[in-house]
Amino acid sequence: MTGDLRVTFLGTGTSQGIPIIGSSHPVCLSDNQKDKRLRVSVLLSWDEYNYVIDCGPDFRQQMLRHNVNSLDGILYTHEHSDHTAGLDDIRPFFFRQGNIPIYAHKRVVKSLKNRFGYILNEKNKYPGAPSVLINKVKKNNSFSIGNKVVIPINVLHNKLQVFGFRVGDFTYLTDVKSIKKKEIEKIIGSKVVVVNALRIEPHISHFNLEEALAFIDKVKPEKAYFTHISHSLGFHEEVEKQLPKNVHLAFDNLTITL
Repeated sequence: MTGDLRVTFLGTGTSQGIPIIGSSHPVCLSDNQKDKRLRVSVLLSWDEYNYVIDCGPDFRQQMLRHNVNSLDGILYTHEHSDHTAGLDDIRPFFFRQGNIPIYAHKRVVKSLKNRFGYILNEKNKYPGAPSVLINKVKKNNSFSIGNKVVIPINVLHNKLQVFGFRVGDFTYLTDVKSIKKKEIEKIIGSKVVVVNALRIEPHISHFNLEEALAFIDKVKPEKAYFTHISHSLGFHEEVEKQLPKNVHLAFDNLTITL
């Protein structure tokens, strides 16, 4: 049906990905493809539109793996490297399409200008570098991508502000440790919610599994998917069996349609 939102999990891993370089942890040595996780990102597709949430160091590989030939924009949750390091790899899209829109908090834009000055700073732009169209996202201000409305969700990653995004009946949150009641109210009614579940043990800046389950119990979506998963959470198949029927571990290449 025209207008249906298709969500593809490009990556579901934490900042190091799984397997971790040089690790002998059993999950890192697993032969199960669902235990192999690139850095976290999703592709939102509908009609002729393609948007990604975050553009990490595995972006090129993810675009090739899913045969993505056009890109209408990038929504950034925050400035950490596992969410931003792939920006230079938008070049093929830029060469075919022109400037690529990005959507981010003003602090994230400043960080991108510092890190990718040869792209974002017009005075110092490197010949052959891609160009972007900057759209600053503000708390409590919805914005449009294509013909859909996006509602920013304000959360905290330890003490760092991070944006989640709601598009229709779909809400995507990553790198969450705490979220205020008024922001939770923006999520209520979502049919599908994606949220980080880093590991079993508590973490200073991420939901662990217990906290992620408690959060899902509050917002009560029809289905929930956990992402930003580390090797410390355990084997995909074993953890999946322990979850409620409407809650699942996401895995790389999983596609859902709303």
